[in-house]
Amino acid sequence: MSILFIDCAMGAAGDMLTAALLELLPDPDSFLEKINRMGLKGIRYKAMPSEKNGILGTHVRVLVNGKSEEELMHSHAGDSNPAHDHHNHEHFHADSVHSDAHHEHTHDHPHRSLYDLESIISALSIEEIVKQDILSVYRLIAEAESHVHSVPVTEIHFHEVGNLDAVADVAAVCMLIREIAPDRIVCSPIHVGSGMVRCAHGVLPVPAPATAYILRDIPIYSGSIKGELCTPTGAALLKYFADEFSAMPLMKVQKIGYGMGTKDFDTANCVRALLGEDASAAGDCVCQLSCNIDDMTGEEIGFAVGRLIDLGARDVFTESVMMKKNRPGILLNVICGMDEREKFVKAIFANTSTIGIRESRFDRYVLKRREETIRTQFGEVRKKVSEGYGALKEKYEYEDLAGIAEKEGLSISEVREKIRQ
Repeated sequence: MSILFIDCAMGAAGDMLTAALLELLPDPDSFLEKINRMGLKGIRYKAMPSEKNGILGTHVRVLVNGKSEEELMHSHAGDSNPAHDHHNHEHFHADSVHSDAHHEHTHDHPHRSLYDLESIISALSIEEIVKQDILSVYRLIAEAESHVHSVPVTEIHFHEVGNLDAVADVAAVCMLIREIAPDRIVCSPIHVGSGMVRCAHGVLPVPAPATAYILRDIPIYSGSIKGELCTPTGAALLKYFADEFSAMPLMKVQKIGYGMGTKDFDTANCVRALLGEDASAAGDCVCQLSCNIDDMTGEEIGFAVGRLIDLGARDVFTESVMMKKNRPGILLNVICGMDEREKFVKAIFANTSTIGIRESRFDRYVLKRREETIRTQFGEVRKKVSEGYGALKEKYEYEDLAGIAEKEGLSISEVREKIRQ
């Protein structure tokens, strides 16, 4: 099972998530070209190397008609967010409440409704499932603003988060998640920053009200860095995609991506993404296939067990059970790897009379195993050695002991004791 772990020790913003996920791909340049062709008019993504605290990563900028947002909104960039260069303090409003603000910024900052955004997103040249992802993220933001301002969702008009560069951030993350296609997404507790932030509604506490609403029921924390580290867009993306918010699970990491901001702190200003395989329970997850049988002879069940063992089952065992109508029966259990389930399901149906199989998943703690060959007075004897968790166990191979016992006219226990001596 593949796991994507997103480390939000320095918060989360759309551009930084984009850069971190981009580094996980085998060919980031090809993907950049793909998202640059999605159909957002005048929008182009640009990725460049960036270094923070000695760590090399990627910084992604969204250019609007060849200009960065800082150039387009120079007067606002310094106020919005000390942690990220992208205009990440996104604020929104209902026109009925903030008509003056709408009038002041219509030229540079069109205030789009959810309906407007649906029209833009529906026209993009991307998969339908990605379009639904983008809309779902925006609906989370609209729901938060609706709650904060006590107005219907239909009256919410997005400000910065409705700009095409913000739509581009959301679209890029949604496309990247679908491209990577992890089985499970885990996100760390989110660092939201601290202090106050200035926006269209005045000076607000961090996290901003909409961000705080989106992050309800999610573990978050503040810190010594002043400013808004987690934006509403970042919060909504994580809320929508993450299956779990917790510390990093036990996993075998295969790829690591760093998405960089532009500001410098004592702590590296980045979002980190780690992609790998589930390594829970000592890395051994097994499947148990079980079925009840009451209409096969002992010989037939023995034959089926032999077939399943020959196919490579990790273990096959039976239990006596009492079934319906007080009929005695056999419970057949087959232990196999998670990727071998289909093979053994077919084998059970082919070799038994059952018409239904139950599946259970188990994590196992196992000792590391190796085989050694030792020289004895009887010749070479194989020995299995298992160790781990503070334990060491040794066992001589049964077939070798049995062969010596038959040849020497001894019992197996006598052979074992002589070898030990």
